[in-house]
Amino acid sequence: MSTMESVTPKYDATWYIKWVSSIFVLIAVTFRSSGVIELLIYDIFFSWLGVVGWFYVGWKWNDRAIMVLNGTLGVILFAGILRYLFA
Repeated sequence: MSTMESVTPKYDATWYIKWVSSIFVLIAVTFRSSGVIELLIYDIFFSWLGVVGWFYVGWKWNDRAIMVLNGTLGVILFAGILRYLFA
């Protein structure tokens, strides 16, 4: 049985950012799955933090798929934050 080897950098800035960003996304999903409407802004905010972090990681790794996905999500989520703050 062989083990999978990681091809991504370990213990550089992107390693820490991808893990912190992943934790932010998990926190956001926890808020979302609670079904409590008052927690929606926390879901949006933590999701936005997570995708901004992942966008940065994709940029540093030159990974267009990560950048396109998280860049698009970041714009959509930021619009939701602005809507919450100003509507």
